[in-house]
Amino acid sequence: MTLEAVRASYDTVAADYARLVPAPAAMDPVSRGMLAAFAELVAGPVLDAGCGPGKVTAYLAERGLDAVGVDLSPEMVAVARAAYPGVRFRQGSMAALELPDGGLGGVLAWYSTHHTPAEGLPAVYREFHRVLAPGGYLLLGGHVGDEVRYPTQGYGHSVSYEWHLIPADRQVDLLEQAGLTVTARLLQESRHLCLLARKPEHP
Repeated sequence: MTLEAVRASYDTVAADYARLVPAPAAMDPVSRGMLAAFAELVAGPVLDAGCGPGKVTAYLAERGLDAVGVDLSPEMVAVARAAYPGVRFRQGSMAALELPDGGLGGVLAWYSTHHTPAEGLPAVYREFHRVLAPGGYLLLGGHVGDEVRYPTQGYGHSVSYEWHLIPADRQVDLLEQAGLTVTARLLQESRHLCLLARKPEHP
């Protein structure tokens, strides 16, 4: 799988993805509670990495945060900009963020890292660590498991990407190896995982 395949798939599904995936107001209360806690904890600018159609980025902005969304798919970025013209969105890769060191109070990766295999996650998590200010927070949301899936259909279209489901303990290990300290872990019976991590204030 290549980034180009992921980008092309999400370019194809962008409009229907935006229609079908719920906004935070329609999420289950537990997931929404984690987002609300993250928004309350963060001080400073926030990056929504893999923002998709921008619904969660807009949720953060509505809570007074200086939020910007980044997504690999230019079509997703276009959909987000059209839906939320008052919020900033740009195209880019979470593995190579065009941001200075230590400038963010928070990074959100909400169901956006599962197309990255386990061997590629350390580079992504190091990038999150790099852009976070000391004391800044990362909220990681996603699925948990121990398998790779190869879907061919998604959101009413043909797609070409992989889903890498990784055990919760392995996710924690990878975050801590990147220099982040996991401060809270929420694992729902539906196999949805939220991890709240923090960049230490002192090296």
